[in-house]
Amino acid sequence: MTTQAPAATGFDLPEPEQLTPALLRAWAWHRQGLDGSLKGADSAEVFSMAGWARSVGGANPYLTLFARAGISRAQADDDVLSLKIHELPAARGCTYVLGHNDFAWALQVGRDAAVAPFRVLARMGVERGEITLLEEQILHTLAEAGGPLDPRQLKDELGDSVRNLGEEGKKKGAATTLPTALGLLQADGRIRRVPVNGRLDQQRYAYTLWGLPAVTMDDASARSLLMERYLGWTGGATFKQSQWFTGFTVAASKAAIAAVGAVEVRTGAGEVLWMLPDDVARLAAFEAPDEEQIQLLAGTDSMVLLRRNSADLFDERDKGRKVLDSTLALQADLPDHPILDRGRIIGLWQYDPAKERIAHWLFDGVTAATGQRIAEVEAWIRAELGDFRSFSLDSPASRKDRIDALDAAG
Repeated sequence: MTTQAPAATGFDLPEPEQLTPALLRAWAWHRQGLDGSLKGADSAEVFSMAGWARSVGGANPYLTLFARAGISRAQADDDVLSLKIHELPAARGCTYVLGHNDFAWALQVGRDAAVAPFRVLARMGVERGEITLLEEQILHTLAEAGGPLDPRQLKDELGDSVRNLGEEGKKKGAATTLPTALGLLQADGRIRRVPVNGRLDQQRYAYTLWGLPAVTMDDASARSLLMERYLGWTGGATFKQSQWFTGFTVAASKAAIAAVGAVEVRTGAGEVLWMLPDDVARLAAFEAPDEEQIQLLAGTDSMVLLRRNSADLFDERDKGRKVLDSTLALQADLPDHPILDRGRIIGLWQYDPAKERIAHWLFDGVTAATGQRIAEVEAWIRAELGDFRSFSLDSPASRKDRIDALDAAG
């Protein structure tokens, strides 16, 4: 496709040779607010400006807020309690922590994923009316309880209303009809899932009534809004990257890109990025900072996960580096958490709770800035989290080999 800006944009595209990997890394770093530009922002503002935080029962949402705005775990938990932020199924039906202004339309773009499990039930003879009745009984049970109930409590209260689908259901990931009904109610904003102990990094949940007002936009408008947010969060992405995050079809992706007036921009590496018109003008004037800007992030941080392009964040001389015989730049997802400087991955880390320390490997050795930031994040994890889990099943034992490998490399 020819690289040219629409006539109405009123600006010139940057020359491809200007858009080097180093400049684009620094640009994405800036758009992510990792350069200090989000200091003083509240939790909802961080997620609105930098992107929704992938949760999966890990500590990424907390570090997302701490790295960009210095927000404590206690403040984040308070914001969850007061519904300023919440964990909801959004893009692709995956759970993200996001701000209150996004709740309704984020549920809307993720609703198809909530409907999909019913198709599995339908093939096992479960009719839609049975699930609708179960939804109503869940709402009644939660209203009678007057507070949150976890899935086991709900199942006990609902009794025979929850159908056991036997071995066939287990094989298809649907042991009973309860999860499908809960998913549909959550996608409609009629119930919400709350962490049992108030923490986002320990995946034990209960359900409570909600009653979120319905969104007023149609599906196409919601998809266009997600595309606009996504391109803003990333500072520009390929068509394939946008499809991976949104889960849209090719036709829906093209329609959403057209609706937001996105512009094709060719990079020095020959890659074509779709960018918002305002960002094209900003990128043309952007200069990478001269001084170090060090951050320790989670492997699921928006900087890495939104485009799933960790290979692009390594300097060319670091792309052959290995941990446990696996070449880092060849993996779709990082096996360890990254240490970055202005968008470039300069090392890896894991938290070792037994010794209350961060095990790390810095490719070019420790500088004053990297040493200081490692110490700051280490103290924060020790005082506020106790451990740094990547996902719900992560444990100190499961990451021991990776900790040993980073120690050996570093």
